[in-house]
Amino acid sequence: MALARRAPRVGLALGSGSARGWAHIGVLQVLRDEGVPLDLVCGSSIGALVGAAYAGGELDRFGDWVQSLGLREVFGFMDFNLAGGMLKGEKLIAFWRRNFADFDIESSPLPFAAVATDLHSGAEVWLREGSIADAVRASIALPGLFTPVVQADGRLLVDGGLVNPVPTSLARAMGADIVIGVDLNADIVQRHMHPLAVVRAPEADAPEGSAPPPQPEPARNGEWARRLKFWAGPGGKPPVPKQPSMLDVMMTSVNIMQMRITRSRMAGDPPEVVIAPRLAHLGQLDFHRAKEAIEEGRRAAQASLPQLRQFMG
Repeated sequence: MALARRAPRVGLALGSGSARGWAHIGVLQVLRDEGVPLDLVCGSSIGALVGAAYAGGELDRFGDWVQSLGLREVFGFMDFNLAGGMLKGEKLIAFWRRNFADFDIESSPLPFAAVATDLHSGAEVWLREGSIADAVRASIALPGLFTPVVQADGRLLVDGGLVNPVPTSLARAMGADIVIGVDLNADIVQRHMHPLAVVRAPEADAPEGSAPPPQPEPARNGEWARRLKFWAGPGGKPPVPKQPSMLDVMMTSVNIMQMRITRSRMAGDPPEVVIAPRLAHLGQLDFHRAKEAIEEGRRAAQASLPQLRQFMG
């Protein structure tokens, strides 16, 4: 008996990246508008938040809301805390429960799952049942920023991006034949890795009466000059670089960590299609810049359509 050919199941794996995650909205809008059928969605960290809105049929309303966020509104969700993390995260999740769908994951209109990390063992945790709002809260619990989530069995859960920033493996476990991965960390390295150089004072170590050594032309090295500024000051000593804040150090460290983990995980289990918005100009906490992120998500998704159509046949 001949077997009938079935259509491949398409899964979407939405990656971590804090405020850059608003780009997922633009990606989803393009996939929907182009008629790309999604059979399941999963997410890590901010990817879980946007994925939950999509699974619940709330994408457009959710997108309108995030684009209305200004600095004042973002600050209003910050419930400061003295133990476990800077923020408790209760204001954000309470707002979600009041204004967007909160339902059991098992009854989701579209199959959904989120990734979190067991703080004690370091194990990857797949959240595929229970409250979708609780799953999102655990998945976004970035250490140092949000307090961990305590489960009924006593486990402490934190951000899923620590172990699986683009959860391709989870999408496959949910039954996806073709995985579309959205990587928000592809170009983050450009934000932090700049060439290092020390420019000596023109008179330093030069023989008396000799011409000063040639220096880089400012017109040709404008970016270099803006970023480094290592011209020697009085006494021939370069100025002491300004120390970054604790939050800057923490966020930069998370950026580098997630970029490295993403590369490693995707090398071992690459998605069939990778959508990689260029978001290095956005910081981890730039939640008020949703319009920029969404537009870049749309651009990256449009660029991936030819490759995606090859897999879809």
